[in-house]
Amino acid sequence: MKKSVDTLWLVGLLAMTIIIGGLVYEHQQILRLSQSVAQLETSVGQLADSTALTASSTAANIAELARRSQIAEKSQSQLLQDAVAKVTPAVVSIVESQVVPQLQVTYENPFGNDPFFQGFGMQVPVYQQVGTTTKQVSAGTGFIVRSNGYIITNKHVVPDANATYAVLLSSGKQREGTVIWRSATQDLAVVKIAGSGYTTVPLGDSSSLSLAESVFAIGNALGQYSNSVSVGVVSGLNRSITASNDQGGTETLNGVIQTDAAINPGNSGGPLVDLNGEAVGVNVAMVQGSQNIGFSLPIQEVKNALANLGI
Repeated sequence: MKKSVDTLWLVGLLAMTIIIGGLVYEHQQILRLSQSVAQLETSVGQLADSTALTASSTAANIAELARRSQIAEKSQSQLLQDAVAKVTPAVVSIVESQVVPQLQVTYENPFGNDPFFQGFGMQVPVYQQVGTTTKQVSAGTGFIVRSNGYIITNKHVVPDANATYAVLLSSGKQREGTVIWRSATQDLAVVKIAGSGYTTVPLGDSSSLSLAESVFAIGNALGQYSNSVSVGVVSGLNRSITASNDQGGTETLNGVIQTDAAINPGNSGGPLVDLNGEAVGVNVAMVQGSQNIGFSLPIQEVKNALANLGI
């Protein structure tokens, strides 16, 4: 009997131990699971913070790039405006005038005093010279390169040794121009006006030009819109072109600069300028019927000519 009681007690103790062990194990598992959940929540929170920080950083970077782009665009525009303001006072209009006959029209009988034809009332116009007058025949552009009044322009702007040339300054004043040199090989000429203290256009370096570099042309567009500015880029270098001259022939120009800055009639002789406000070329020609294909002589040609002339 006692043995049976001991056995039952042992069985009960074993069952109790098993139950308690299971409860302890379950508690440990729950505790480990809770810790895992807490760690996961911490990781999720850190990931959310990191994502928010990354998004914030990306937005800040985008905003900074936009700001820098606006600054660069503003700087480019400001550079252009500053360069135009620097050059404009030294760009002039050159007007060619010639003495031409002044005619008077009278109507006469083509048969003179023949009495047979007097009754027919036939009259024809007869032009008679009654004197001479000075008439403007063309207008172009030039730019002052020396403060004592030396001006660079195209040879075809001042082609006639017998013509007179009036130089119109940006201030509105007018000076008589004297042609002191015409190139035998390039479409270049030098004109001199009296006086000193003139604003000049600095001469740049045409040999360092790059394709797509920003430039602008300035001149007396169509002979009536002085200091007109057209903006573009360097489209090509070392071009060779054949241009028509005033004598009805052609002239080959080598090593010229191609630009898409509009070079309208009347702009000939004006400067092609970079954003530093330095002349890199002399506008000389455009392709008739084209879309923004113009040409300028390299400014190095001007430097060589001035050096040879001792100017």
